[in-house]
Amino acid sequence: MILNTDSTKPIYIQIAEWLETEILKGNIKDDEKMYSQYQLAEMFTINPATAAKGINLLAEENILYKKRGLGMFVSPQARPLIRKKRKAHTLTRLVQELVAEANSLDVEEEELVQMIKAAKQGKEEG
Repeated sequence: MILNTDSTKPIYIQIAEWLETEILKGNIKDDEKMYSQYQLAEMFTINPATAAKGINLLAEENILYKKRGLGMFVSPQARPLIRKKRKAHTLTRLVQELVAEANSLDVEEEELVQMIKAAKQGKEEG
């Protein structure tokens, strides 16, 4: 992953989202040790404090937990928590934007539903 330094999204949030995606993909499993702030800082060429802020954000959301003297680990409920959070925030926002755009283009509901179904099946609409 390459961080987007031009984005309005803070780097620590981008780090947290990348870690969430790695957990969702199964690349980092339940109760597995998370990267340290120093490993992340080296991987992404960022300040360790910025990396720590991303890790701490996930800890505050109970996606990670701390084992004293050992570091941060992936919570057993991390994947459901991430899915719930992304569904409630990211997906809802995207759907609202999609519906607003469809309305501005006079796309009927059924046509929009068909487009979504096709996209979900991996087909492109022409």
